Amino acid sequence: MSPPTTRTRRAAALVALAVAGSMFVPIGAAQAAPREQSPAARQLTAPVTTGVVTTVNASATLALAQPTLKQGARGTAVTSLQRRLVALHYDVGAVDGVFGSSTFHAVVAFQKVNGLSRDGIVGPRTWAALSKPVVPKPRYKHSGLSLEANLSKQVLYLARNGQVIRILDASGGKASTPTVRGNYKITRRIDGWRQSDLGLLWRPNYFYRGYAIHGATSVPAYPASHGCVRVTVPAMNRLWGTIKVGLPVHVYA
Repeated sequence: MSPPTTRTRRAAALVALAVAGSMFVPIGAAQAAPREQSPAARQLTAPVTTGVVTTVNASATLALAQPTLKQGARGTAVTSLQRRLVALHYDVGAVDGVFGSSTFHAVVAFQKVNGLSRDGIVGPRTWAALSKPVVPKPRYKHSGLSLEANLSKQVLYLARNGQVIRILDASGGKASTPTVRGNYKITRRIDGWRQSDLGLLWRPNYFYRGYAIHGATSVPAYPASHGCVRVTVPAMNRLWGTIKVGLPVHVYA
């Protein structure tokens, strides 16, 4: 066989160069169009972040998981709510799983003490506050029982030995007929309804002239009385056997 000519060697070199070029993939092209990975492969090749701590507000998470409750609701969630309010010394009445008037007023009293909207509806903010509540303390300490009407909060405290043992929803005097402030004692009591110049009073407990702590059919979430301190009729029935003539009464804002 005769040796290859110069023209033949050049042709062979061109063919080899063409083959090599077809096997070459530019780096930029490979990055611009990567091959799609399967979900499992993506999970395995995903970047791993270390040293990151996520803080979860447990109270907020729990609150979001709770149902919104309002008057008329029934069931185990209501029972849990009532038990929690009782543990915090709010005047709930019966723990019966029924969101009735007494539970409503207990919720309103809790919202007042905790600076929440006074709507009686237990939503996320109220649930969250129930897990980390404000715990009120009496302003005055007595060796026995005493009553404190906190007009700024519009609640009534029953206290004993420097501890609040019951919290009641209350409504004090409106701006035109404010409740007198000061330190008093229960001077007389009437077991029943009494029509007075200040309105219709259920089981009034008088602490200064015609001013009394009494039950009423209307106890709004704001000051509305003619000077007395109103609580609901059922709340006064529950409180009646505890109050005695001579019991200290403190009224303040």
